[in-house]
Order: sequence, then structure tokens, then C-alpha cells
Amino acid sequence: MVKIHGRPVWYELASRPDDRAAAEDFYAALLGWTIADSGMEGFDYHLATSGQDMVAGMMPMPDDMPDMPPFWMIYFGVDDAHQAVQDATEAGARVHRPPADIPGTGRFALLADPQGAAFGILEPLPMQGEGQGQGHAFDQAKAGHGNWHELMTSDPDAGLKFYARLFGWSKSTAMPMGDMGTYQLFAHDGADIGGIQGQGNAPFPLWLPYFGHDGIDDAVSRIAELGGTVVHGPQEVPGGAFIAIAQDRQGAHFAVVGPKEKSR
Repeated sequence: MVKIHGRPVWYELASRPDDRAAAEDFYAALLGWTIADSGMEGFDYHLATSGQDMVAGMMPMPDDMPDMPPFWMIYFGVDDAHQAVQDATEAGARVHRPPADIPGTGRFALLADPQGAAFGILEPLPMQGEGQGQGHAFDQAKAGHGNWHELMTSDPDAGLKFYARLFGWSKSTAMPMGDMGTYQLFAHDGADIGGIQGQGNAPFPLWLPYFGHDGIDDAVSRIAELGGTVVHGPQEVPGGAFIAIAQDRQGAHFAVVGPKEKSR
């Protein structure tokens, strides 16, 4: 049985309302997603599907955040949203949106960790992961799904302690990176799901989602053709995979990971 608490469960893009369609077309072309209206009454929200799995949500920038640049939000599953918010705030986090219900989905909240990196939590409704393609946004074996999660922060040690306490993550392999410090992998339920490093050139502490892609050389070419910008890579990483970090047409940061060449 999959352990939900601390597992990445959802990815959400907030885009400028005047260029939302172009943002959706960008990811549909790059990652092979099918994007359609969620059908939730009174809520302008689109769902991206990869194969039979719902993998991401797309929405216009909220009215109360008009100056916020487009960005990706990563949501992590929790057993109890109210308890998770209480635990997070006691550990120094700030609450951007208190727990609220999403009909048919569960209860969510938006927070910032003590260093300022934004993240979401989601307490799914019972049996949310069973059927109808739900609960499978993170799958390291499938292209077009969430694959890796990278925290760039001003205090990596404090960041790991915060999330280990909140989500039960464990410290995994530490990779020295010279002047850039250490890239610290972390694990959920015995499997590596991401890494934590210094803030580097990031303008502020942030979470970066990696999506699986079959052929990173092809992805790099497609990103440029679609009007995006590759800011790092392609680069080989331990284990033989390749990565590229990019910005979409509106400037939202994301990354892709997979084999260098297409496998099919």
C-alpha cells in the first residue's frame, strides 16, 4: 500500500490569465499532456492528463497575487491537513492559505517553509488513489509524470530537518558539488524522491518540479521551438539519466529528466 503522508501528490501551474492558453499548449506539446476543463462549478481550473493519469492542474494567477510571476507549486500528501499546518507553523512555517476543502478531492493548504520556499499540502479524500487515474501524478517510471523534486534554499540543513519532521522524510545520499556545497538526497518510504541544495542563482528559496521525459536532447530542442528557455543542461546525473532546467514561455521554472536519447 502506498504511503501518502509525505509523498508528492500533485503539481499546479499558476499562469498569467492573458496567456494561459499558450502556457497550456506549451506543456501539452512538450510533455504529451491532454488538458481539459475540470468542470468544477465556479472554479477556473484545468486538468492535465498523461495517458490515463491526472498529473497536474493549471489555473490563472489568483486575483490577490497579481504581481506574482508564473510558478509551479508542488503538493505533498498528508494524513491530516489541520494537524500538518499546526506542526508546520510550530516549526516556523508561514500559512499562505489555511486548510480548505476541494469538492471531490480533499483538503488543501498553502504554506512557506521557514526559509520562504512555498509548497502545498493535500489531505486526499479516502480512496482518492484508487481508479479514474487519480493519485498517480508522481511516478518515476512514466514520462509526463512528476519524477523528482528539488529544494533550493538558503539553509539546506534546516530545510531537511523541517521537512523530515513534517513529512517523515529521511536523509539519503550526500553528493559533494565543490563550491556549490552538497546535494543532499532525501527519501520517502524508502525511495529517493528529491534533493536539497543551496540557493545558488535562484532569486529566492523555491521548490523545482522535474517531469519525466523520453529523450532530454529532444526535450531541449522542443523547449526552444515552443518559446521556452533552457537555463541549465542537458547534463548527465548519477545513475545515467540526463536533466535540463528550463523556463516556460511565461518564465515559470521547471525541469525534465530522462534518458539522453529517445527510447522509442
